[in-house]
Amino acid sequence: MFQQAGRPGWIEVIAGVMFSGKSEELIRRVRRAVIAKKQVQVFKSHLDARYAGLYSISSHDGVTVEAEPVDSAEEIDDGIIDLSNRLADRGVRVILAGTDVDFRGLPFGPMPTLMCIAEVVDKFQAICVVCGGPATRNQRLVNDKPAPWNSPTIMVGGRESYEARCRHCHRVPRQDEDQTALL
Repeated sequence: MFQQAGRPGWIEVIAGVMFSGKSEELIRRVRRAVIAKKQVQVFKSHLDARYAGLYSISSHDGVTVEAEPVDSAEEIDDGIIDLSNRLADRGVRVILAGTDVDFRGLPFGPMPTLMCIAEVVDKFQAICVVCGGPATRNQRLVNDKPAPWNSPTIMVGGRESYEARCRHCHRVPRQDEDQTALL
C-alpha cells in the first residue's frame, strides 16, 4: 500500500488460484510504485515463509519484494476489510492479493468481500494441469490424492501440495464420499 499525495485512495484486489501470477502482479505494482518514488509498505501473513522466507513476498518463479510479516490472523482476516476501507478513505492506494477460493472451490476468507468493495479487481487464472483449460480452482493433494473435505482450510504449500485445476478436473471428496471414488 502507498500514499497518493493529494489524490483519493482506492482499493485494488488481485485474486485467483495458486500459480496464476498473483504474487508476480503484486510485485510488479509495488516496483512501479517504488520507481514513481511513492512511499510503499508491504505486508504478508506470518504463516507463509515459502521461497524467500518470512520477510519478503516471492513469486513461485523466485521474484521477491521485502515485506513485513503480520503476526495474527485477526490482523489479516477479520480486520482487513475495515482497515482497507479506512486506508483508502485516508488517500492510500491499497493493493491486496490472494486466492479467492479454498481447496474445496468455495469462496475464501475475506476475498469475496474485498472484491466487492474494491475499485479495481483483477482475477487471474492458471492453466489446468489435467486438461490445459483455464484453471479457477486450487486442488490440494495429500499423498497425491485430493484432500478430504474436512481438511483444514488453510495449509500453506506450493507445487508439492497444490495443483491448478479447472472446474471440471477439480476433485474434492464430500464428507460422506469415499475418497478413492474420485481418482
